[in-house]
Amino acid sequence: MAPRKNAKGGGGNSSSSSSGGSSGSGSGYPGAGTSGGSSSPGARRETKHGGHKNGRKGGLSGSSFFTWFMVIALLGVWTSVAVVWFDLVDYEEVLGLKERSASKPAVAPEEAEPYPWLEGQVPEDSGPRNIEDEGEEQIQPLLHEAVYTEHGDDVPQEEDGQVREPQPEEDDFLVGSDADDRFEPLETRTFHEETEDSYHVEETASQAYNQDMEEMMYEQDNPDSMEPVVGDDERRYHEADDLTYQDYDEPVYEPSENEGLESSDNAVEDSNIILEEVHVPPAEEQQEVPPVKKKKPKLLNKFDKTIKAELDAAEKLRKRGKIEEALSAFQELVRKYPQSPRARYGKAQCEDDLAEKRRSNEVLRGAIETYQEVASLPDVPTDLLKLTLKRRSDRQQFLGHMRGSLMTLQKLVQLFPDDMSLKNDLGVGYLLIGDNNNAQKVYEEVLNVTPNDGFAKVHYGFILKAQNKIAESIPYLKEGIESGDPGTDDGRFYFHLGDAMQRVGNKEAYKWYELGHKRGHFASVWQRSLYNVQGLKAQPWWTPKETGYTELVKSLERNWKLIRDEGLAVLDKTKGLFLPEDENLREKGDWSQFTLWQQGRKNENACKGAPKTCSLLDKFPETTGCRRGQIKYSIMHPGTHVWPHTGPTNCRLRMHLGLVIPKEGCKIRCANETKTWEEGKVLIFDDSFEHEVWQDAVSFRLIFIVDVWHPELTPQQRHSLPAI
Repeated sequence: MAPRKNAKGGGGNSSSSSSGGSSGSGSGYPGAGTSGGSSSPGARRETKHGGHKNGRKGGLSGSSFFTWFMVIALLGVWTSVAVVWFDLVDYEEVLGLKERSASKPAVAPEEAEPYPWLEGQVPEDSGPRNIEDEGEEQIQPLLHEAVYTEHGDDVPQEEDGQVREPQPEEDDFLVGSDADDRFEPLETRTFHEETEDSYHVEETASQAYNQDMEEMMYEQDNPDSMEPVVGDDERRYHEADDLTYQDYDEPVYEPSENEGLESSDNAVEDSNIILEEVHVPPAEEQQEVPPVKKKKPKLLNKFDKTIKAELDAAEKLRKRGKIEEALSAFQELVRKYPQSPRARYGKAQCEDDLAEKRRSNEVLRGAIETYQEVASLPDVPTDLLKLTLKRRSDRQQFLGHMRGSLMTLQKLVQLFPDDMSLKNDLGVGYLLIGDNNNAQKVYEEVLNVTPNDGFAKVHYGFILKAQNKIAESIPYLKEGIESGDPGTDDGRFYFHLGDAMQRVGNKEAYKWYELGHKRGHFASVWQRSLYNVQGLKAQPWWTPKETGYTELVKSLERNWKLIRDEGLAVLDKTKGLFLPEDENLREKGDWSQFTLWQQGRKNENACKGAPKTCSLLDKFPETTGCRRGQIKYSIMHPGTHVWPHTGPTNCRLRMHLGLVIPKEGCKIRCANETKTWEEGKVLIFDDSFEHEVWQDAVSFRLIFIVDVWHPELTPQQRHSLPAI
C-alpha cells in the first residue's frame, strides 16, 4: 500500500480524481451512464432483445441482467480500491481515535499547532494496542543500561534507519560540555588526550537511543503476550556504538609527547607470529544469550487503568511523531488528572522528544524537571519509577550535569538496593566525575554479590589500570570481555587490556588487538585510535609531498634554529613552562612538554615565551586550527622509555622537527618501521598507529611537535569535528 497521506490534505484531491475515474470507466459499458432516450446502437439492441414486441421497454432479459450485474460489481470493486488506495476515509476519525481538538486547542496556541514533521517515520499500524506494553520493550534495556552509551567513531555509522539524530550545522553549537543554551550533536564535548584516570563523556545521542527503544516496544502486536525477549541488551549495546557512551579519555590515548626509539623490529615480527598462532573465536560465539522470559513491566497504577483509553490515544500521537499534538494531549491529561503518573511521564517524554527536534537545552531541562515530578507523585508503579529516574539521569548526563545525574543514580540505588545493574550505572556515574575511589567501592560491592558480572569486571579492571596496577587489571579486563555481557564489547576495554599486557611483556596483547579489529573497534592491529573518520588514507609514515603541507615543512626547516633557541630559552625550570608528561605513558625516565596550541586554541601566555615561533605558525591554519592536535616543545632526558601506544584519532598527522638531537641512542618506532631524528629536519607519522620511543643517549633530546589535519579531511569536517 502507498504511504499514508495527510487525511485532510490528500483526501479531497483523491476523491475527485477517483470519482472521475469511476465515471469514465463505467461509461464504456452498455447502459452505464446513458439515459432512457438514447438512440445509440446499444439502445437499439436493448429494444430488440429486452423490450416488448410493440416497442415499449419492458423487463430486462437474462443477458442484460447479467451485464448490469457485472457493471455494478466492477464499480463496487473499483470504489473499494479507490477508498483504500487514496485514503478517502479517515478510519481513525470514524473509530473515534483521532484527536478532535484541532479547532479548540487544549493548551496554548504555540503548543497546539499541528506540524507534519515526522509523518510516516513510524508505521501507522505499529502503535501500541495497550499503553502498558510500552514499557515491556523499553524498560528491559534501560534497567541494564549504563548511564552512558558507547561511541567509537567521530563519524558514527548509523545502522538503524530509525535513528533521528539531527546533523550538526556549522555554527549551531560550540565545542564544550556545559553550554547550557545548546543542544549538542554527537561528539560535541571536548576531551583531553590520554588522561589515564579520567572518564569522559561526549554528548549523548541517547536521542537516537530513545527512538530505538520506542521503536522496539512497538514490535509487540499482542499486548497480553508473554513472548520471551531475546538479546534486548545485546542489541542495545551494539547500537550504542552509534549512540552515547562517549569516551572516557583513557590511559593510553594519544601520547602528548613524542616518541623516541624503537626497542626492536623483532617485537613487531613476534607479534605477527602471535596473530597467526592464536585462534580468535567470533564475537557471536562469546556473546550468545539464551532466550529469557522477562516479566511484563507494570506502568499503570489503578487510577491510570481507568483512563487508559485517553493515555493510549495521546501516546499514539507521540509514536507517530506528532510531538506537539501529543504534548498538548498529555498536558490536558495532566491538567485533568494531576495525580496520574503515566500522564505526567508521557508529558516528560514529549518534552524530551521536542527538545531533540528543536535542539533546545531549555526544553530538555523542562523534561528533566517533569521526570522528577513523576517520581515525586504518590502511588507510582515500581517499573515506571525506575524507568523515569533512569531516563532523568541519562538526560542530565546529556546536558553535562554529571553531579545531578549522580544524585539521581544514588536515589535509584537507594530505592532498589538489590538491582546490581543500577549499581553498575552508579559506578559509571562516579567515574564520569573523576571519583575513581567511590566507583571502585561500588564495583567491589557488585562483584561481591555477583562475582561473574562482566560489566563490573571491565570497569573495575579499568580503574585498577588507571591506578597503575597493571598486572592486577588484566584478569578483570580479560574475563569481563570474555563474558560477553552487555557493555563489555567496547573498544576501550580491548585497548586497555592489550596495553596492560604489553606493559607486562605478555605477547597475547596482539591477540586482543586482533580481536578488537575483527569486531570493528580498531582499523587494524596497528591503528587503534577510537575516534575516527572512515575512509582516510592510513599509513604509518608520510613524506611532506604526500601531506600537501610542503610550505609548512619548508618554513619549519628554514627556521629551525629560531624555534630551537626560543625553546631552549624557556627550559629554565624555575619558570615552570615545561610540564612533566602525566598520562602514564612512560615506563621510566623524564619527559616534559611546553604547549603553545591545544585543540586549535592558542595559549597566549605560553606564546609570550616563544613569540617568534608563534608568529611563524600563525600563517598555517592547517596546524593552528587543528582542533584534534597540539603544537608543543618536547624534551626527553636519558634513560626514558615510552610504552607502545596510539593516539586517539586518525584525523591528524604529527610532525616532529629535530632541534637538539644526540648523535646516538634516540629512536622512534611507528608500526614496524624505526627512524631517528635529525636536527633541522621534519619527520611525519600518523600517531593513530602504534608507536614507541627510547632515549638512551647521554644528553637530552629536544624536538618540536606540530600536529596537522589529515590532508583528506574536507573543510566542513575540519570545521565540525569536535576537539580532542
